[in-house]
Amino acid sequence: MPDILITENIRGAAVDALAKQFDVSIQPDLWRDAAELAKQASEARALIIRNQTQMNAELLAACKKLIVVGRAGVGLDNVDVAAATKAGVLITSTPDQNAISVAELALGMMLSLARFLPAGDADTKAGNWNRMRFLGTELYGKTLGIVGAGKIGFLTARRAQAFGMKVLAYDPFISRDNIHLFELNAELVSLEELLSRSDVVSCHLPSTPQTAKLLNADCFARMKPNATFINTSRGEVVDEDALLHALQSKTIAGAALDVRAVEPPVTSELEKLPNVLLMPHVGALTREAQDRVTVAVCEDVARVLEGKPALNAVNRV
Repeated sequence: MPDILITENIRGAAVDALAKQFDVSIQPDLWRDAAELAKQASEARALIIRNQTQMNAELLAACKKLIVVGRAGVGLDNVDVAAATKAGVLITSTPDQNAISVAELALGMMLSLARFLPAGDADTKAGNWNRMRFLGTELYGKTLGIVGAGKIGFLTARRAQAFGMKVLAYDPFISRDNIHLFELNAELVSLEELLSRSDVVSCHLPSTPQTAKLLNADCFARMKPNATFINTSRGEVVDEDALLHALQSKTIAGAALDVRAVEPPVTSELEKLPNVLLMPHVGALTREAQDRVTVAVCEDVARVLEGKPALNAVNRV
């Protein structure tokens, strides 16, 4: 049995280097078969996963020799951290390595919605020249509301400031003297105030029981009719039915989603709306981010197997 089992499509020079030091088995589709996954993971000392492998109590119980799980990414909604801690298994993640890529995508979505880039491209390629049909708006002077002012939210807001945007932030876990808010000259406000004052609302929340469908019908009703909504975090934080109704009724002007409540999603009316931009959860999928993520997760797994402390530990065991 291998020392390290990689259950999803994670490759690169860092994985090759890891394989020179340890016995590594790469099985990119293993996450699809829970029974086979449990069987093959039973003797491994380390697992390296992305967001598809469900690292739950049942799988942890089957892993008799498991020491560490390296999560290539930042979200932990597929990892039962409490069960891992109880089992004495260390969880590591890569909290900052893909933040720039996600922030850049959020900015790209803002510009795309403001200037109708996908629709204008498709219409022009169809042989038309409808200039006034795509009369857009500037980001300059507009207010950006950041829902969740962690690393990605901070980087998104800092880049938006280069366009001359004002920044509001909502985050119940940071204080008004937070250094990031100071650097941004951002105003920390309630969610209700953020929604009512923002021209663009960009969501950067983790998926937790507390954030499930936090962005609901009441939230969209508070937004300006010319405001747009962007989500590059987790689909579960948005009530998609409420968002669909808000878009259809023109309660808000548009939306851009990189994530969905169910992935891949079941096709709905959302896919048919011209004021919606949809992407297949690609926020972290840049060459640079993936290289950084792979290096970080492989380094931490190697460190733990060598008896050294992890650099990006999620829990304590």
